Amino acid sequence: MHLLRLILKELGHRKFNAFLAAAAVTLTVFLFVGFTSMGRASDRETTRLMRDLGFNLRIIPAATDEAIFWKQGYATETMPADYVNKFMNQKGISYRHLLATLQRTLPVGGIDVLLTGIAPEVSPFETKKKPMVFEIEHGNLYLGFHVARHLNKVKGDTLELGGETYTVAQVLSEKGSEDDIRIQGRLDDVQRILNMEGRINEIQALECLCRDPNVDSLDTLRAELTKILPDAKVIMLRDMAKTRERQRITNEKYFAISMQIVLLVCAVWLAVLAFLNVRERKSEIGVLRALGYGTGQIVLLVIGKGLAIGLLGAALGFAAATAVVLTYGPEIFEVTAGSIAIEWPLLVQALILAPLLTACCSMIPAVYAATQDPAETLREL
Repeated sequence: MHLLRLILKELGHRKFNAFLAAAAVTLTVFLFVGFTSMGRASDRETTRLMRDLGFNLRIIPAATDEAIFWKQGYATETMPADYVNKFMNQKGISYRHLLATLQRTLPVGGIDVLLTGIAPEVSPFETKKKPMVFEIEHGNLYLGFHVARHLNKVKGDTLELGGETYTVAQVLSEKGSEDDIRIQGRLDDVQRILNMEGRINEIQALECLCRDPNVDSLDTLRAELTKILPDAKVIMLRDMAKTRERQRITNEKYFAISMQIVLLVCAVWLAVLAFLNVRERKSEIGVLRALGYGTGQIVLLVIGKGLAIGLLGAALGFAAATAVVLTYGPEIFEVTAGSIAIEWPLLVQALILAPLLTACCSMIPAVYAATQDPAETLREL
């Protein structure tokens, strides 16, 4: 308790020095929490935006003629629909967001439309991912812009396909692509329309690239696929996949380097302040030594002051950074604004790391102060 009173008196006696030290810790924690929170929000935003570019993997029957596939946009051959289940139960797989589809060109109302059956999106074993595409309910159809205009259909109308009547659940906005002549339905509904129950001709997926530059990600994926589905092959949209990975790595490097610079600058600032404080109080420390205070007590006094300043700065820095992130974060990261929240684990980290940082920065000047000869110090008075 006596040591605690000395620490409090020390803080009160050198208010300006304590203020500067607390400001340094507060700034450090503010930048740490702010950079970390904004960095995570940026990663989520980037992931969502890159994800919205679409799937970068297309898994099709091995017998598919790729020249015809790229010309017409889908595989003529088919494969069993339960192939998706093999992905779901496979550990260590590199795929995410699996979407089984069946596509065929079908004449409807005097025009050829691209009829597409879409199964509910699934994720591989032990992963929970928000779906990339909307889920279509049984009996509903989504009409592309050109199809709806040609057939004179609006939301709520009905359309007969394959001898069954379906409801137009939505008319999609103009895309300027083949989606404008597409009719989308639930996979099993489209399978019935085409008399192709239990069949699909493509599995679309999203994949994260391997970061080892010596490893070809596509070769790895094909090796995995061969073990699971030997009669299927994978096509990667390399440019899209690489763009996603470059953006992700760039973000991570930027925030990592920024945090290292911030921590280094603030650590030097704290160390200099602690050293100057000890030098200014050299005579007072000499008096304490002459009064019988040992080396350990002097060291604990200096380090204890650092710990107190660290705790105060951690609390203030976290509060300030959180307020800024919650205020401006949703305006910057609009797509994932709902995911921005108070990062309580960062408070725990700040309350542990900030006092440790200030204690470490105080260690050298504390040892310097404790090892001074009190007789030599008092002789200078």
